[in-house]
Amino acid sequence: MTSTSETSAAAPFSRIKIRTGALVFCGDDVALIRRDRADSTHYTPPGGNVEHGEDLAAALARELAEELDLDVDQADGGDLMWVVDQRVTRPGPTPPPRKLHLIYRFHITPELRATLAEVELDEQPDGSHETGLIEWIDYRKTAELPIFPPIGPALAALPDPRAAVTDAALEAVTDDTYSWV
Repeated sequence: MTSTSETSAAAPFSRIKIRTGALVFCGDDVALIRRDRADSTHYTPPGGNVEHGEDLAAALARELAEELDLDVDQADGGDLMWVVDQRVTRPGPTPPPRKLHLIYRFHITPELRATLAEVELDEQPDGSHETGLIEWIDYRKTAELPIFPPIGPALAALPDPRAAVTDAALEAVTDDTYSWV
């Protein structure tokens, strides 16, 4: 017989992870990381998982420094825009966690943009690195892009990059609404 702790440890979505991410705007352009894989291409906002015991603001600052070489103290903003609740079964042997994506917003100048990274290296579990390209895309053209979490339609619908967001909770990402490619 399996103990309760063993059963819950193996159950999908039985643990929660938090990911901080940011939409970094320079005018109408937003920085997204493009990852090309053998069978697909997808985009993601810069950011990453919050480490155990880490403050959310510190995690966001760390991730933006690692991925974009951005010092958040040089950017304007930092407001929470959206929360995306992810409960999607991913390919692979590990039971998927439930993940909350916290998406923040920053604005930078063209001068600061010129100093930022153009490539991001994402360390893999085996110690290798996956290369991501930093692309600056007009935010109004993101609705049809393969972005994860799937924030493209909400992003493209903003009347302008500084528009107020009245509801921070975007639609949950579940097996019924999203399929891994």
